[in-house]
Amino acid sequence: MQRRTLVTSLFSLAATRAFAAGGAFEIARTEAEWQAMLTDAEYAVLRGEGTEAAYSSPLNAETREGIYHCKGCDLPLYASGHKYDSGTGWPSFWQSLPNAIGTKADNTLFARRTEVHCRRCGSHLGHIFDDGPPPTGKRHCLNGLSLTFNA
Repeated sequence: MQRRTLVTSLFSLAATRAFAAGGAFEIARTEAEWQAMLTDAEYAVLRGEGTEAAYSSPLNAETREGIYHCKGCDLPLYASGHKYDSGTGWPSFWQSLPNAIGTKADNTLFARRTEVHCRRCGSHLGHIFDDGPPPTGKRHCLNGLSLTFNA
């Protein structure tokens, strides 16, 4: 397979993938409604399972006390007390709030990962890795575009 064909195939795959979690959620919107309420970049991440560039989100450097909410439905997801500097360039947490997230296996782009999404609207948040700090050993590596912060 030529490099150009491979790259084109990967972009086509990403563009045609269903939104983060699939299935029914408490908050359901049409794609037109999602597009109207989100910027193009937010839509690519929340609904297309994209990833923002490392160190591009101001939330990566956010240190105030508060709660991080889902950009798609405003559900409280993560407490600032569970946030830490992972050195990866994305907002990272070692734990979510209770009943806030859902997960699914993500085997795209030749990697095995755990995708994390909002349990209420299904919006893609990022991925969970097993290289986080105690007490959980988990790193919830999130896209800042998926979140809002309330101090």
